[in-house]
Amino acid sequence: MRVVDARSADALELAARTLSDGGLVAIPTETVYGLAVLPTQAGLERLIAAKQRSADKGIQLLVDSLEQARAVAELTNDAARLAMRFWPGPLTLVVPRRPDVQLPALLGGGRPTLGLRLPDHAVPRSLARVLGPLAASSANLSGQPDATSADLVAASLGEAVDVLLDDGPARGGVPSSVVACLAGEPVRVLRAGAISEERLLESLRE
Repeated sequence: MRVVDARSADALELAARTLSDGGLVAIPTETVYGLAVLPTQAGLERLIAAKQRSADKGIQLLVDSLEQARAVAELTNDAARLAMRFWPGPLTLVVPRRPDVQLPALLGGGRPTLGLRLPDHAVPRSLARVLGPLAASSANLSGQPDATSADLVAASLGEAVDVLLDDGPARGGVPSSVVACLAGEPVRVLRAGAISEERLLESLRE
């Protein structure tokens, strides 16, 4: 594992090159550290193996803009309202994937959905701006506590990671909230993380 200060001049270039070559990169976000790959079949298989995670759980995509999200998924009216209210920020929206976009089924855990997040952190957004949406999951072994520092990433994943961008302690320390917004179904809060369920649902009633 190569550990690099996320604020150094060549950090983003190194991370982008590693991702383009099929590598695993641990990146900071405003919630917890994430483990990122390009959303290819091989990349997703490697990420799932590194985390020792069940393949049916799905892997989220980190995007740099609402336009990137719309390019791969169909945002319902409720999803669009939540995105406008809480993006960039700690909200993952589970929405239908666009049928005309070819992405590995592993992203949705075999379901025709995608989990999308626009993080409030320059590192993942800069990488997504250059490379397109990034497949990412929390940078820890499945079932272990979330990694809120580079040291915790290294202790959990070790040599499974090619490059680790160290940005110090994560600002939030709490994972994103996850909300399912599917056509013809009521909005469901799947995980009340950094944003409370009450606040999420209240924003839809405003």
